[in-house]
Amino acid sequence: MIPMFAPVYHVDECLDQIKQCLETGWAGQGYKTIEFEEAWKKYTGFENAHLVITGTAGLNLTIEILKDENGWNNDDEIISTPLTFVATNNSILKSNMKVVFADVDETLCLDPISVEKKITEKTRAIIFVGIGGNIGKYYDVVQICQKYHLKLVLDAAHMAGTRVNGEIPGKEADAVVYSFHVTKNLTTADGGMVCFKNAYYDEVLRKLSWNGIDSSSSPKRYSKHYKWKQNITKVADAYNGNSIMAAIGLAQLPYLEKENEYRRRVAEWYDEELKDEEGIKLVTIPENCQSSRWIYQILVDDRDTLMEYLRSKSIGCALHYLDNTEYPMYEGQNGICKNAMFASAHLVSLPCHLKITREDVKYVTDTIKEFLRKKYD
Repeated sequence: MIPMFAPVYHVDECLDQIKQCLETGWAGQGYKTIEFEEAWKKYTGFENAHLVITGTAGLNLTIEILKDENGWNNDDEIISTPLTFVATNNSILKSNMKVVFADVDETLCLDPISVEKKITEKTRAIIFVGIGGNIGKYYDVVQICQKYHLKLVLDAAHMAGTRVNGEIPGKEADAVVYSFHVTKNLTTADGGMVCFKNAYYDEVLRKLSWNGIDSSSSPKRYSKHYKWKQNITKVADAYNGNSIMAAIGLAQLPYLEKENEYRRRVAEWYDEELKDEEGIKLVTIPENCQSSRWIYQILVDDRDTLMEYLRSKSIGCALHYLDNTEYPMYEGQNGICKNAMFASAHLVSLPCHLKITREDVKYVTDTIKEFLRKKYD
């Protein structure tokens, strides 16, 4: 069986890092989470970074903070893509704001032309999703946000290690939210990182992610400088990451660049085998984008039958993603984004991970070609 995902952990390094947590007694939020946050800031070049329990929690907190701190109303709008994991758009609904869907382009990311058409006097922000690690036309959307004075959130759940002209993108955004879920390129078993541009928002985030308490004081608990009397001013949740997660992240991070290089090589193998194949459309990746290649996607006719065929040949595959307008909470906008609707009906994700070999890719692509011959001959 060739699995769709196959997480790789550097076990000895992970255990060494976790052992430090257990020996010091800091298995929860503490010095190790701060150490991982500092390592992430150094790696990405962002000025702020806060570890949370999941990427979904990070999105929820990000939208909540932007709404509260900017005085947005419940009927205000945020433009987003329908081609994403539903957590992206649910974060908008959870803040009682309205999701306005713009269409995607050939990169499967937001189409700037569609985005600009959807802007109204109630538009407050845009969420850009780097699907699969792709950057799409992100910088055109940055310009739109600047033109209309809108906030920009980069949902970078798939983008750990994605670079554009060698640089980590996102410094132009008001917030960048990563996922470290078990299937992601950098995994902490689960978790996420929120990187606000505004340092004050980062302070608010640290309180809201830990029941309204200033989490920066946690490592000082046994210090004479610890403020034991906390002033909690807002109802909040326990969304903070812990030191065990951070320990795994610290062990995995030094390998991310090399592992992403391998993922890109796997994608190149797929490209070589499928680029001239009739009945298959490849997803466009801008030339200046060094994608993390979290997944490799193609568009085909009769996608569902192909997926059944691949699975019958012991090949894992998946759909990323169902057009969100098909879900009941978004049904009022069903079918308004034609490109996203088409992609949702034709996309299939193929295995693209560190355990895939050149021979595996050949087997997968030969199986796809075999299916197409049977279909069209």
